[in-house]
Amino acid sequence: MSNGDRRTGIPATVTSIPLVDPHAPKPDPSIGDLVKDATAQVSTLVRAEVALAKAEITRDVKKGLTGSIFFIAALVVLFYSTFFFFFFVAELLDTWLYRWAAFLIVFGFMVLTTVALALFGFLKVRRIRGPRQTIESVKETREALTPGHDKSAALSTTDAARAKATPADPSGW
Repeated sequence: MSNGDRRTGIPATVTSIPLVDPHAPKPDPSIGDLVKDATAQVSTLVRAEVALAKAEITRDVKKGLTGSIFFIAALVVLFYSTFFFFFFVAELLDTWLYRWAAFLIVFGFMVLTTVALALFGFLKVRRIRGPRQTIESVKETREALTPGHDKSAALSTTDAARAKATPADPSGW
């Protein structure tokens, strides 16, 4: 503290108030400033693309895990089915049918259950798609950064119309 501060509490020197905003963009930025801004924007764009890809892949992995649950259930029914229960059913059918027919009916039921669960698992896994939004976004970025990208705008609209014409999920789920 200076002597003026100690006696009156008022600083001896007056700080200046800037008349110009120090954070305002320069009216004529230099090449270095432009390169710095472009680098920062490209870095932000790349980070956003990586985040989008990560989100899409996470979504597809979750779908795959959901579908694999049906495969696991099919294997549980196939390998760890309650042998004694099915044996009981076969013996029960034996009272009305031939023994071989009763056991064949029980075996057929077990196989049909396994096929149904495997089919549900296949339908769930079949719905997995790649990171389509990320691929499209990267293509758009590449087109925007190449010289003469305005000429390909007409082509991209026909591609978009063709993509909308195809169904998103052929399984119907």
